[in-house]
Amino acid sequence: MPSRRPPFEPPGPDARVFVISVAAELSGLHPQTLRTYERVGLITPGRTGGGGRRYSPRDIELLREIAELTSAGIGIEGVRRILDLENRVDALAARNDELVAELEATREALRQALAPRRTGGPGNKLPVLRQPEPGQSVVVWRRNR
Repeated sequence: MPSRRPPFEPPGPDARVFVISVAAELSGLHPQTLRTYERVGLITPGRTGGGGRRYSPRDIELLREIAELTSAGIGIEGVRRILDLENRVDALAARNDELVAELEATREALRQALAPRRTGGPGNKLPVLRQPEPGQSVVVWRRNR
């Protein structure tokens, strides 16, 4: 019995599959413009063993965004700064999500640690100057790595 081939799965957004002529057509730019954007560092396509450029769907979207900004009259350095700021905003938003999740996990751990005290179970045997109130906040501080 022949083995079944897995169903075709389209490449992911970072798969470098488009040659420069296809990327230029999909982005609405001239291939020389793509080479210029690469030379000034706005985009970095993948390379084949022979040195040919390969672009991903994500690269195509970036090229479209660059084309939109330049057609609005923004210079290459302005485009570079805008893209850098957008990348920073995305990174900060991701980091914020991580910190919110960590804070929620810390709050849940604190709730669980305080639960036996509230139910009258065995509590901490260390002397306490005052009992913590349920509405108190906890501040979590972590040094930069």
